[in-house]
Amino acid sequence: MKLKEVTLRHLKMRMKSPFTTSFGTMQDRDFILLEAKDENGNSGWGESVAFHSPWYNEETLKTNWHMLEDFIIPELLNREISHPNEVSDILSYIRKNNMAKSTIEGAVWDLYTQDQGISLAKALGGEKSKIEVGISIGIQNTVDDLLKLIDEYVTEGYKRMKVKIKPGWDVEVMREVRKHFPNVSLMADANSAYRLEDIDRLRALDEFDLMMIEQPLASDDIIDHATLQKQISTPVCLDESIHSYEDTRKAIELGSCKIINIKIGRVGGLTESKRIHDLCKQHDIPVWCGGMLESGIGRAHNIALTTLDNFILPGDTAGSSRYWDKDIIDPEVVVKDGFITVPDVPGIGYTPNRKTIKQFTVSEKTFS
Repeated sequence: MKLKEVTLRHLKMRMKSPFTTSFGTMQDRDFILLEAKDENGNSGWGESVAFHSPWYNEETLKTNWHMLEDFIIPELLNREISHPNEVSDILSYIRKNNMAKSTIEGAVWDLYTQDQGISLAKALGGEKSKIEVGISIGIQNTVDDLLKLIDEYVTEGYKRMKVKIKPGWDVEVMREVRKHFPNVSLMADANSAYRLEDIDRLRALDEFDLMMIEQPLASDDIIDHATLQKQISTPVCLDESIHSYEDTRKAIELGSCKIINIKIGRVGGLTESKRIHDLCKQHDIPVWCGGMLESGIGRAHNIALTTLDNFILPGDTAGSSRYWDKDIIDPEVVVKDGFITVPDVPGIGYTPNRKTIKQFTVSEKTFS
């Protein structure tokens, strides 16, 4: 295939409610939507998961736009591509900027699977017809607010609750959650809010029988996480520390974690995500798919990836209605009894709604 035209769109969508982590609070989600057209006029879609500010990692919406416009799109436009796996090799000379690379790689995968007449899940080697999903809950104003939300999500059938924590909103909060929900599958996500000297506080979480504590220490660390994992019984899950297959290999060898969260954008695309999945499977390290407050396009890619067999823990891919009054795909992603049915039609399985996309578009630019 050849990419004959690429359009970048800056979208801004208001979330139903603010989402708070140890980094701060967000309600408006700015992101880049990429549409790539091949020589037959078919469109493939990808989504940048970079945030407006560099608080999750060093990438932002503006840096992604710059990398796509000035380097990545010129490199791929009108170039013969036989398989989406080639995209990472073509772009390997560009250091990092994984979210920018992933944005266009996702669109290439979409085009490829449409051309092959198969679903994205099948093209990746997925085996599941439905996936189990959990929910990510930001830091609330009060513990009572948190308990009310968890009760609502348990009633809706979500299979796992991920509760954001930070110093001062951790041990006592989780104690109350566990007291009210003794049997719910529960995990804590620290988003790098702690240091190794906080080990006593992190060890105190052991009493709550958590599935995992996600990224408690520095975002670029795998050494101190190995020390921590040896001294607590709760499994450590790495998120921000894992950007590649090589990061994964080193973390496994060091014993830095017992679980890995795979985010497509963070590791540079579906091809690298699959490589990491396969390596973790070889070492009996379970994986799950994390969320980045995606619109339906990014959510569709997450669903397809989660069909791989070592995604044995519920991911963050909640239904569209969890975040948006109206999503930008038809049909919207629906969760029923804690599961999402995986589309089996060619491509990502959902149709972008151009009218809704236009409604939320701030600016756009086309390259040909």
